[in-house]
Formats: sequence, structure tokens, C-alpha cells
Amino acid sequence: MTSQTPTDVADLDPIDPHTDDEAVTDPRRRLLILITMCIALGAVIASVSGLNVAQQALAGDIGASQSQLLWIINGYTLALAALLLPIGAIGDRWGRKPVLVLGLVGFGAANTASAFATTPEMLTVLRVAAGVAAAMIMPVTLSVLTTSFPASERGKAVGIWAGVAGAGGILGLFASAAIIDNATWPWIFAVPVAMAAMALVATTFVVPHSKEHTEGGFDIAGAILSVLAIGGIVLAIQEGPERGWSDMLTSIGLVVGIVALAAFIWVELGREHPLLDVRTFSHRGLATGSVDLFVVFLVIFALFLILVQLLQAVFGYTALQAAAGLLPMAIVMMPLAAVAPAFAHRFGYRRTLVFGMLLVAAGPALLAFVVDIDLGYISVLPGILVLGAGVGIAMSPSTTAITSALPEDKQGVASALNDTVREVGGAVGIALIGSLLNSGYRSSISGKTDTLDPELAERVEEGIGGALVTAAQMGPEGADLLTAARSAYLDGMQPALLFATGLALIAAAYTAIAARHSDTELPAPEPAPTTAGPRV
Repeated sequence: MTSQTPTDVADLDPIDPHTDDEAVTDPRRRLLILITMCIALGAVIASVSGLNVAQQALAGDIGASQSQLLWIINGYTLALAALLLPIGAIGDRWGRKPVLVLGLVGFGAANTASAFATTPEMLTVLRVAAGVAAAMIMPVTLSVLTTSFPASERGKAVGIWAGVAGAGGILGLFASAAIIDNATWPWIFAVPVAMAAMALVATTFVVPHSKEHTEGGFDIAGAILSVLAIGGIVLAIQEGPERGWSDMLTSIGLVVGIVALAAFIWVELGREHPLLDVRTFSHRGLATGSVDLFVVFLVIFALFLILVQLLQAVFGYTALQAAAGLLPMAIVMMPLAAVAPAFAHRFGYRRTLVFGMLLVAAGPALLAFVVDIDLGYISVLPGILVLGAGVGIAMSPSTTAITSALPEDKQGVASALNDTVREVGGAVGIALIGSLLNSGYRSSISGKTDTLDPELAERVEEGIGGALVTAAQMGPEGADLLTAARSAYLDGMQPALLFATGLALIAAAYTAIAARHSDTELPAPEPAPTTAGPRV
């Protein structure tokens, strides 16, 4: 790489895999490609959170138990996370556009069929199928952008993509809550189907054919081991909080995941043409980008879990009101993600990421100390806005650092690695922070259930949802229990939020130290055109 680097960026080990040889020259077509990829990505991300607000409807309509509901929700994420790396590599090798088209068709078909599911088992299978199709879409959307845009515009395009990836979950939650409040649960699938259909039509006309010349055969062993490693670890993380960490299924998933991960590293180090060259993690830009992205999504997914329960169970909001309460985070996050690459070029990769991660740490800290039941939503808003700003600033430079660290013929793998870091970070956040929240809640409420029937006491101690149901059944006598449960939730929320703050501070410190002589240089934005015409 050439150009002027920020003062805190040194080219100790520069990697410049990207050329502009394959970039689309027509700015109008690039804009259409960006819009198309964001619509496709939005469909995938919205489907991650969409069914969370429909659990009661599913339990009543198709008779899904709590365990079955978790599999319906988590089956999609598990399939998506496990298959990202091998499918990203397939896109590089066999062509990104065919993989994307096949994924969009499969995604639309699986979601359409899900609307007509009549049993929990049928819906679970269809959700897993949708997750497989989503794994064909998500990494390709990013690799299409990194290969279609010239270096000078790539950062901004990736920033917009990252904004959609971060805010899509909130927007999906809001849309699903609006549907549940006004229609039946099958209509939740109409939004991702419509988005997939739009993306499919646009992809056919505007997305270029691109694939890379690759030497050697496809790394089948690496692909299988990556599926087992990511799938096993994510399965254990998802099942641990519900079943217990000593449960057989949780233990098997964890053991299989760890053993497969160790085998994957050993196999890839011995391959001349590996699925993922693990040596690239010595590239400090990729390492810091991966750590920061992992922590960002750990924090934000955990905060989704905490805040939705806070707004509904503690403040008494409806599902739609709770989802609307998170929208300010998306409103702040999306524009900042788009301009963050320009910040990184002007102020330096390290400074931008450290500042972003400090804001990510400050958001949960504000929520831990400022939230007050009497003040209501106004006490929540500052933490939401600060967190949204931090995620927006940190997210796209981290993504650019990861994709810039791998060569052009590995952009599908780079995109898949980026997406895998996000998905695993989110799963860890929900499991880890959620467990801390539940533990703190149980510790606080346990002394308030002595006078209750043992069965009712157990229900109250399981979570604030059970406490609300029990209090309602007790009539006027349940008022004291309701107050105690809400107070206990806040008691449990504080250490969970402070733990999230600590992780973000550690990531900021790691970035400040490891990126002192970062080998990541983000391309300068292209100067404003002298002639009229739409630009990205």
C-alpha cells in the first residue's frame, strides 16, 4: 500500500490483497449493488431476532414447549454460524453470484414454508434450512462489495454494510413486534421473504459474475472440521444456560467443538492451500479487528436481551413499545458506521477503534448506574445512544481490517470469518451475560419467596417472566412480589452490565497496545467527483 498513513499506523507487515482490476467502473451500478447486498443482508439479520417476540404465539398455536422454542430460534443461528466458512470458500471458488442466487431462492422457500408449519418439529427443520441458505447469503454480500468497489470507495461501502448488520436485528425485532401485535405469527416470515425476492431480482441484473482462480483442491477436511468446531461451540453456548453446563448435550457440543478446533488449526497449518490460513491471525489488524468485533457483538446481543426484558417486564411496555425503545440505537449506529472508515483514515485505525470500544464500554456502564424505575425510559436513553455510537464507530473499521488481511481470492473466506466472529460473539454474549443476569436476579429474589408455595417460588426464581405471571395470579397480594421482582431484576442487571463494560475495556486496551504499530491501513476515500452523478 502507498498513500499517506495516519501517524499511529506503520507498515511493518503490510498486506495489500486488493486491486481494482475487477471493480465495477459504473458508479450507478455500484450503488445498485450496494443497495441489493444490504437488502439481502437485512433479510438474514432480521430473521435472527424475528421469532423472539412470537414465542407465546408459537407455544399456543403449534404447542411448542420451552425447549422446542429454543431450538426453533437457535437452529437458524446454529446452521448459519457453522456453515459460514466453507460456503464462503465455495463462493470464491465456484462463483459468488450463483451461490448468492441459490441462497436467496432457498432462503425464500424455507421461510415461505415456515409460515405453514403445523408442528414444532416441522418449524425447527425449516428454520435450520433457512439458516443453511442464510450462510450462502451473508458472507457473499460482503465479498461482492469488497470485489466490486475500488479501494478508495470500499471502506464506505463496507461501513454501510456493517451498519445494516448491526442495526438489522433491532429493525427486525421492531417489524416482528408490529406484526405480532396486529396479525398472526406466520406473517413474520413475509418480511424476509419479500426482501429476499427483491434481492434476488436485483442480483440477477446488477451483481457481476466473480470468482477467483484458486490453486489446489478444495480443503474438504478443513471445511468439515470448521463446521464441527463452530457448530459444537455454538451449540454448547446456546444450550448451556438452559440445560446446565454439565448436561450431556452441552458437554458433547463443547468437547466436539474444542477438539475439532484444535484439529482444524493443526490441519490448516499443514496445508499448502488451506481453507483459512490461521497464520494470518499474526496480522495485527486482523487480530485486533476480530477481537473488537467479537466483543462488540457480545455486548450488543447481550444488551438486546437485557433491555427488551427491562422495558417489558420492569417498565411494563408492550413488545412493540420495547422494540421501538431500541430504535434510537439503530438511528445513531447506522450513519456512524458509514462514516467510521473516514474517521479511521483521518485519525488512525487504532485511535478510532479504541475510541469506539470505550464508548461500547460506557454504554452498559451508564445503564448499570443510571437506570431508574421512577424515571423510566429517559434513564435508559443515554446508555442506548452511547452504545449505538460506540458500535457504529468500532464496527466497520474492524470489518475492513479483517477483509483487508486476506487476499483477493479469499474474500469469501474473509467475509465468512467476519460473520463467524459476529455470530459466535453474539451467542457468547447471550449465554454469558444472560447467565450473570439470571444468577444475580435469583440471588436477589430468593429471600422474597419464603412465604410462597415451593412450586410458585421456583417459578418466580427462574426469571422475571415467571414472577410476573405468578404476581398476576395472586391478585392484589401480588403487588409486593411484583415490586420485589422488578427490583431483583435491576440488582441482577447491574453486575451483568458491568461485566460487559469490563470486556469492552479489555478489548480497548488490547487494541491500544497491539495496534501501536498496526499493519492495517485503510484506503483514503475517493475525492468528490467534479461531475454530477450518484456516488457511494
